[in-house]
This record gives sequence, structure tokens and C-alpha cells, in this order.
Amino acid sequence: MHVFVTGGTGHSGPYILSELIGAGHEVTALARSDKAAAAVSALGAKVHRGSLEDLDGLKQAAKAADGVIHVAHRQDLIPTGGINAVAAAELQIMLAYGDALESSGKPLVVSGSIGSPGWEGLGRFATEEDPPLPGGDPHKGTLRVRNIVETTVIGLAERGVRSSVVRIPEIMHSTTDNAGFLPLLIGLAKEKGIVGYPGEGRNRWTAVHARDLAVVFRLALEKGAAGKNWHAVAEEAIPYRDIAEALASRLKLSAIPIPADVLMLPGYFGFLANLVTLDTPASNAITREVLGWTPTQPSLFADLDNGHYFPAG
Repeated sequence: MHVFVTGGTGHSGPYILSELIGAGHEVTALARSDKAAAAVSALGAKVHRGSLEDLDGLKQAAKAADGVIHVAHRQDLIPTGGINAVAAAELQIMLAYGDALESSGKPLVVSGSIGSPGWEGLGRFATEEDPPLPGGDPHKGTLRVRNIVETTVIGLAERGVRSSVVRIPEIMHSTTDNAGFLPLLIGLAKEKGIVGYPGEGRNRWTAVHARDLAVVFRLALEKGAAGKNWHAVAEEAIPYRDIAEALASRLKLSAIPIPADVLMLPGYFGFLANLVTLDTPASNAITREVLGWTPTQPSLFADLDNGHYFPAG
């Protein structure tokens, strides 16, 4: 299969490119710069020079391919427009893919998020069959404004696109993780001299190794049905306090509860307050059964000892 991939030079992208090429697929990856082009070429992929702003170029690349994996985002919009601007741009990209792939039956696999559907208070583990829930205030830039993107992707199935969403956990870890939540939390802990957790820290997060995540994208591309969500969740419910204590032990700091009544105030968590309080345990049962996915890579806590997150000196 000839696959067009965006986001090939991000955290998950190189793993996805390698997974696809290793499985025998021909891959063309979007590259905005000479540096990005060199990186994807080094992995064995062909280069499509362009950008996410060029919707016509994305349409052409999608039409020329047998399938599309989209994991790129307009991160450049965050400083001025926040997550709202990123979601608005991504929505236009999804609609462009819809125009390019309509009635083709070709697969379109798009990255989503376990953390954004608004499942707090669901009372159980969320499953792949749970839709994104309305919620959030678009004027405050909350994560849930991205839900319209996931809903739009799933809706493309009605237009003859084999579209699906791979929901990614709050923590995606690997030896090449430089910009995910873990480096952010580690940097915050070093700055504050403690590792904080919200309240009693009983809220639960999900996690996956980037290499295991890449396998889900490949399987969804190869055999995933239209209009489905997949959960690339290796660890389904890690108490946030356990994460904080694991970081604290490796940083030789104390893990300290941050009272609920001060979480939203300027202080320890700052803009991360809405994220660290998420309680979104999520099941991977359907993804395992239908796609035949079995995570094989190190767990989160095992990966914390890989030497990357806490380099000596």
C-alpha cells in the first residue's frame, strides 16, 4: 500500500514511518523543511514537500496515495490562538481529506486523544464505542473543542472514506520523547523543587509506548473498519499519584499533594491544572480483539529507567 503520512518528524511519526516501511508499505511523508525532508528520507520514506496550510497540496497527496495517516498539528498556532486555533485548522484539513477521498473506500487514520472527549464522571472505563462528549468552553480554550475534529473524521465514513481515529493516551513515552507530558512534568518538578499531584492523586491516566502506538496506526490502516475509534492504550488506569511518586523517586524530590482549592490558582500547575486533574481510565479491549493488537514495549515505569528522561549529570 502507498501511504501518505503527516507528522513524520514528530514524536510518534518516525515510529509510524518505520512500522509501515517494515511491514512492506511504500510511504510518502510530508516535509516542510530541508531538515524534515532529510529525516524522513533517512527512515526510507519518500518526501512530499509542503505544509499543513496547503490544503490543495494535501488533497493531491491523499488522492495519489492508497491511504492516509495524519498525526500532524498546527502547533505554531498555539502561542496566538491556543487549542481553538489548532482545532479549527485541523478541521479544515479533515474536510479537505474528505473531498479528496470521497467514495474511494481508502483508509484515513487520524490521531485523537483519550484526554479530550469529556469523559470525566463516566463512572467506568471508556471504550472505543464511547463518542467524544460535548463540553468545554471554546472561549477558554479547553481541550474538548478538539472533539469536533474526531467527530468529523468518523463522519467521513458516510462519504465513502474508511476513516477512523486512534485515540492517544495522556502519556506517550519512548527514548526519543522530548516534548510530551513527561518532559513537561519533569521540568516543572525541577523548577519547583517538588513533584505535585492534584488532591489525593486518585485520578487515572493512560499510557503507551510510541512503538506500540505505531502498530495501532498500521493495523487501523490495513484492516480497521470505517467510522471506528481505536484506543492505543497499553496501560489503562495509572493513578496520577503513582506517576508523581515515580518521578519524585527518580528526581530525589518529595511528592506533595496540591489541594483542590488552589489547583486553578497561579502556582504549581499553572496552565496544566485542567490536564493533571483528568480522570480518564480507558479500555483497550476492542482494539486488541478487532485489530489483533498486543502491546510489547516497556511499561511507563520501566521506560522511566531507560536513561533518557533522567540523564546522569
